[in-house]
Amino acid sequence: MNFIKKIFDGKTDESVHLQFQKFSRGEFKDRAIVKVKKVGSKYTISTTAEFGNEFVRTLAEKLGSNKTKVTGSIIGTNDLKGELNFKTIKQFQGVKNYSIEQEMSGNEIINLLDKFPKNFFPLSFSVGDNTLKIKPKAPKSGKPKNKDEAPNPDFCKLVTTDEHIGKSFVWEKANFKDALIAHDFIIESIVVPDSLKSEKDFAVVREKSLRKGKIVRRATIDGEQIKEEKEFEA
Repeated sequence: MNFIKKIFDGKTDESVHLQFQKFSRGEFKDRAIVKVKKVGSKYTISTTAEFGNEFVRTLAEKLGSNKTKVTGSIIGTNDLKGELNFKTIKQFQGVKNYSIEQEMSGNEIINLLDKFPKNFFPLSFSVGDNTLKIKPKAPKSGKPKNKDEAPNPDFCKLVTTDEHIGKSFVWEKANFKDALIAHDFIIESIVVPDSLKSEKDFAVVREKSLRKGKIVRRATIDGEQIKEEKEFEA
């Protein structure tokens, strides 16, 4: 289940918290954009980068102990030497980009996701009739060249016949053909847990504090406009 669906179902967890660690108070428009086309039982789901790691985990869980060819990158500040075989490594301002092209099992991918949750995993691979493609680079801020235009949801693309996945992105209408959905994150306050009241390291406080506010979901589904809001703390 993706982090937006979790929030609207009132089921926030650590993976949802990770999505909001970088945010301060304020309004952040046109985030977590989703474009979905449904033809018969096939969903083509295109999104901005926020859903990347979740897509990878979902397909890795389907893959399990089986192996498939995986291409792409693993990006972050962690030193992954000894953790995986990689083709090349590039580094810029402390951020490392490990390029990979190898056979991996789903369990191996999940172990890396669990061990390095702050890393970005833009990986591409297929499992049965599920095909995932993610651009193998670090996502930018999400701000388009024209400030009046929303970012194009073309960073991640998943083609699947899994109805559960499809409905976790578009739950407003069961039988639809086209959907375009954007979210505005409105962070109203930063909640510092009591356990951090005496913490002197501001970076630790920022990382572990909770963001409280609401998400505004703006959807156009088969030409019909739908708007929904949900308060959250994560």
